Order: sequence, then C-alpha cells, then structure tokens
Amino acid sequence: MWARCLEHAVVSDVGLRRANNQDSCAVSLAGNQDDFQQHGHLFIVADGMGAHAAGELASKIAVDAVAMAYRKRLNESSPEALLSSLLDANRQIHDRGQANPDFHGMGTTATALALLPTGAMVAHVGDSRAYRIRGSSVEQLTFDHSLVWELRAAGQPNTELPNYVSKNIITRSLGPNTTVQVDLEGPYPVEPGDAFLLCSDGLSGQVKDEELGMVVRCLPVAEAAQALVDLANLRGGPDNITVVIAKVLGPQVAQTGETGEPPPHRSPTFRPIHPLTWLTIGVTGLASVGLLALGHSLVGLGALLIAMAAVVVAMVQRFGGTNPLHDAESRRFGRGPYVTCSCEPNEELVARLAEMTQQLREAIVNRNLGLDRSTFERFETESASCASAGDWSGAACGHLRALSALVAQIRSSQNDDDPNDSSTDLSD
Repeated sequence: MWARCLEHAVVSDVGLRRANNQDSCAVSLAGNQDDFQQHGHLFIVADGMGAHAAGELASKIAVDAVAMAYRKRLNESSPEALLSSLLDANRQIHDRGQANPDFHGMGTTATALALLPTGAMVAHVGDSRAYRIRGSSVEQLTFDHSLVWELRAAGQPNTELPNYVSKNIITRSLGPNTTVQVDLEGPYPVEPGDAFLLCSDGLSGQVKDEELGMVVRCLPVAEAAQALVDLANLRGGPDNITVVIAKVLGPQVAQTGETGEPPPHRSPTFRPIHPLTWLTIGVTGLASVGLLALGHSLVGLGALLIAMAAVVVAMVQRFGGTNPLHDAESRRFGRGPYVTCSCEPNEELVARLAEMTQQLREAIVNRNLGLDRSTFERFETESASCASAGDWSGAACGHLRALSALVAQIRSSQNDDDPNDSSTDLSD
C-alpha cells in the first residue's frame, strides 16, 4: 500500500546547445510510514553555473549535501532541516570553490520539495522552479531569484532590460558567497491527485506554465516527464533540461495532519548560553566563596547575588524563547503561489501541439531521415479523432505521444554521434 501512494519520474537532458549537463537532481523517498512522519519524501533539482565543469560539481554537491543532511536532522522540524541543509550545501560549495582556482565563484540554483504529513514544503534559491498541478490549475510555488522578477517585485513590472543584458541573470545562488538567503514556502495542502513538478529553467524557459500543467495533467508521470523534455528540445533546447514529477495517489501522502495522530516526538532544541554569562557565573561564584571565607560577609553576599542573577540569565538564554523554525510544520512560510493559471486542455493549446507535429513531419520528410512514422501517424490519427469529438485532453495526449515517438527515434539514432552535431536538429 505504501509503495502505491506516490508516483515519481526524473528526466535530465543535456539539451541541444550545451556540451555537458550542469543540472543535477535527487529523490530521497521515505521507506515506510514512520520515516514519512519524520521528514517525508524529498525531491531536489539544481542548475549549476561556472566554467571548467564547476557548474556540474556545484549542482552535484548541492543535491548530495541536501539529501544527506536533511535525513540526518532528526531533532529538527522539517522547515528547519530544509533550511539548514541548503545552508550546509552553500558552505560546502563555497569552500570547494575557494580551494581551487578553476572552481572559484561556482554556484548553483537549488529547489527542494518535501512532501510531509502537514503538506508540501519548499526550500528555494535561484530560478529553478516548483509547481503544483491540481485539477485544471497550475501554480508556481517559488519566486524566481532573477533580475526580471526582482524588478517586478520592486514595482517595475514593465521594465525592459537592454538587449545586451541577459534575461536570465539570477540574483541569488548557492556557493558564490559565504552566506545566502533561502526562501521557505509552504506548507501547501496536499490532496490525492496533486502533482508537483520541479524543473530547471531549461524547461520553464521554453515551455509555458499552462503547457507544463497540461502535459502533467494529461499523461502518466513517466510519459509526462519525457514529453516535457521533448517539447523543450523541439523549441530549441538552448539549455540543460531537468524535470522531476511527483504525483500523490493515496492518503498516506495526502493526509495533512487531520488523522488525530500526534506528531513525531523530537527532542527540544536548546539555545546557546553566551560565553560572558558563563564567565560572570564563574568569576562571581568563586569571588563570593573566597570573600565569605575571609569574613567579608557583605561583599561576599553581593557577589553571590550577582552569581545567582547570572545563573537566572543563563537559564533564560538556554530555555527562554523558541527557535522560530522548530516544530513549525503547521506555520505558513512565504507568499506563494506566485503565478496561477489554467492548464485545462483546450483548442488553443491543442493547436500549438498540432503545429509542432506538422512542422516535425515536414522536417523529417524534407531531410529524408528515414524514420518509421507508423507510430507517429497512429497517434496523430487518434488525436484528430479526439479533437473532432471535442475531447481536447485526448487530442493533446495524441499529439504529445506522436512527438515523443519520433524524438525517441531521433535520439536513438544520435546515441553514437557527436553531441555538438546538429545535422538532425529539428528545433529550427
């Protein structure tokens, strides 16, 4: 039963314009219900940046460090564990970059999704994204740490960047600096049927939100992940593309703390005592003992009172107040969703896919690639039949499967070719 409550799929592709893949991703599933109650299921996507393979290294360190550290933080709340894990990854990447001139300044985005008993929690740095697809809506749960989004948030929504300024400049990442601000978002409610999508900007830059949602909504998880990568590549594939999809099937993941069961026990987190407080206790305590022994009762009692006051201060420092993230799964963090739109399949969305399939068909014929088009044509026939009946979901599925069928053949034929060879690049 536990194994059938969640489906997930992961696809990472180099794209059509890059020589290497600087994206990384990881999935860390709870092995049983007890593990799920502790820290849930974890999904991570990272998009590295830097020359000399530095980007690859940075993103790999990020996903490995976050996945490992998150599971080890058993005495922390899930939000606290997510935040601490990303900060740990930032320190590791920064230290590695400082230690080697070839890796100096390397960095990576990082978007981590934890599916928890209380909902879905996201920790985020950079412009990789997390989406939730529910019913006919797709919601972007994360804020892009990019120049364009920051200008928009500052009240300049129509600001046009000069042509010489890249539109995908990010303003925050793990690694370049000793410290970084990590966004926490959620927890978002989770229901059976909800699907969560994590992706690098190689996907979101080429495929619109309503298209992302439609694909995830219409196709099984594994097919949807591959179809999204195929769409991004058919539209140019200028960057690495990574897709992670998690779809909730059963109440074991969807329940949001309403079962009446108590939350898992965690040992309390104690605050540190300031060193000056310890010094005051030690000095005044010893002084009071010495003064009383020498017969200076009044001064000795004064020193003893100071020592006792310092002990009270120490107790307040140790136990007073709370860590704002500890035991905070039920608190709401962030201001998401930041974008919401309909992903209901409709005539316009299907028309976009139909145009792509027609262009792909013409490209294959004109270039005489010699591919087997029988499966492609079968899916296209099914799509046309569904469209004539007003079944836009079925029509979208047909087009998507037709596209993926041909792209799979093209990919297979290029397995032994130079990755920089664009002789069968159909993106134009």
